[in-house]
Amino acid sequence: MNRVSIWVLLISIFLLFHVSNSEDEDVKRSLVGFMDKLAPGNVERNLSWGWNMTSDPCKDKWVGVSCDLQLQSVKKVVLDELNLTGVLDIDSVCRATSLSVLSLSKNDVVGLISEEIGNCKSLTHLYLSGNQLSGDLPGSLKQLSNLKRFDISDNNFSGVVPDFSRISGLITFLAQNNQLSGGIPNLDFSNLLQFNVSNNNFSGPIPDVKGRFSANSFSDNPGLCGELVSKACPPSAPAPPSSQKSKDSSSKQFLIYSGYVVLGLIIVLLVVFKLVSKKKPKEEKVNVPEKGMEANTSSNNTSSTPNESNTTKHKSEYSISSVESGKAVSSLVVLTSPKAQGLRFEDLLRAPAELLGKGKHGSLYKVMLDNGATTLAVKRIKDWSVTSHDFKRRMLRLDQARHPNVMPSVAFYCSEQEKLLVYEYQPNGSLFRILLGSQNGQAFDWGSRLNVAASVAEALAFMHEELREDGIAHGNLKSTNILFNENMDPCISEYGLMVFESEDQSFHSQSNSSKNNDMDRGRSYGIFKADINGFGVVLLELLTGKPVQNNGLDLARWVHSVVKEEWTVEVFDTALILEGASEERMLNLLQIALKCMNPNPYERPSMNQVAIMINTLKDEEDRSSSEP
Repeated sequence: MNRVSIWVLLISIFLLFHVSNSEDEDVKRSLVGFMDKLAPGNVERNLSWGWNMTSDPCKDKWVGVSCDLQLQSVKKVVLDELNLTGVLDIDSVCRATSLSVLSLSKNDVVGLISEEIGNCKSLTHLYLSGNQLSGDLPGSLKQLSNLKRFDISDNNFSGVVPDFSRISGLITFLAQNNQLSGGIPNLDFSNLLQFNVSNNNFSGPIPDVKGRFSANSFSDNPGLCGELVSKACPPSAPAPPSSQKSKDSSSKQFLIYSGYVVLGLIIVLLVVFKLVSKKKPKEEKVNVPEKGMEANTSSNNTSSTPNESNTTKHKSEYSISSVESGKAVSSLVVLTSPKAQGLRFEDLLRAPAELLGKGKHGSLYKVMLDNGATTLAVKRIKDWSVTSHDFKRRMLRLDQARHPNVMPSVAFYCSEQEKLLVYEYQPNGSLFRILLGSQNGQAFDWGSRLNVAASVAEALAFMHEELREDGIAHGNLKSTNILFNENMDPCISEYGLMVFESEDQSFHSQSNSSKNNDMDRGRSYGIFKADINGFGVVLLELLTGKPVQNNGLDLARWVHSVVKEEWTVEVFDTALILEGASEERMLNLLQIALKCMNPNPYERPSMNQVAIMINTLKDEEDRSSSEP
């Protein structure tokens, strides 16, 4: 019987291994087919070219292919300026499900972007400019939720551009010199860094571009109108010619607007129901068990393990009785997150909890619900002099301003004595911890660091633009507040939680002679500029590999002293030098960091300018890393 079991186990392992290899072979076969159609004999392929079934795309370094650190998954295919004259086969290349960058710029490739582009779920950069591609753009493009760069300029595309509004992180949209028609695509112009649709057949009014783009981005589209192109739009657009297509479009719009009306009525009814239920005379009494939200702490503030937390019983640090002093408890406000639906304040108190750390402004807990099926992070804020009304208003405003690289809260609780924020727990730690790991020999390569810099810069630029009128900056940006999600994408945590005076007293030098609103404007300006300074410090940490808190080292002062003595290369992390990272690009990033940390806040660039500079470096890195 034992022998049979052993044989079954061995056969199972063999089959699993065989299936895994078969899947890899399928991807490789698809990539080879992609190249066969793309370069049908017009490119001389020597032994170093690769792209065949007898070699490995990662380990044998196929031309234009870059892989992950484990050399298992294809991440980038960059084949610019290689005189390719074949047909674009999107279906085949998208079989590589980890593909994040596809670039075929400045070739003579023909064909179209097929609907299978929707299978490239991980795609962040799509560069197809300077080819002979044609046809309509597929509707499946809107499924590329991770897309950041989209460049189809200098081709022969036609038809209407699909709806891109769901792609919240898009920062580049270049479609100039095509034959596209219809209205200007629905984009979030407050987030875009590059935009151009000139020399097409677009028509209708130019949308509000938030003052970010000039008339040159819309030139040579005779049908466009608006202030930006000095052409008045007609008071009412003429009815389109009768056709089945226009009728279908009108029907869809009617259904959409009807849906909005129904949704609005439902919301009104829910609000009325909530108001009526609040007026019930009978108050609900909440019994909190003595266990409460257990947290095992020690004198040195080191975090305990979840098991220790369960076996060592202490009274919860924040029980309702101790916090509210017997008053009626405010409800937990649950925002738009499936993980927090049905969550109650009492659930947080009763759940096992691990104290992750204490800081100047409060404590952070890891809370496990449903027997560990759901894990949340709860931030308890202390000594924040803001009213409950202002706190709620701020949290709701932050919930409206969402970016994929800014971690949103899923719920919050607020009373006069207590303020709690609930987040999804991020298991992969912070940038600070990864930098500590890199000091101990763990891999944290230049490309990953540059990606962190670009992602955080884009996210901050978006949040600053979105929340400038509200005066809400991050307020405490540092490497411990940059966390990594399950995909190892960086996410800014605790955005907008700190309210503080500006670091530079020059913002308040007019306080004796100016009105209060001038002081408020100066303070608001100051906290945004403080974010930029904090981001500069994060860039220094990425470049040097030295966490700013390490051994009390004044990192900024040390970097300035080394640069002043012209030993600039000495500041860079030795691991980056040994890796062979581009010294030129590291020096350029260092210059950006120093600009962000300019002692005069007025001379610091905006986060939008910083994001453009860093993304330019990242694009150069993406292209150079895939060169043969």
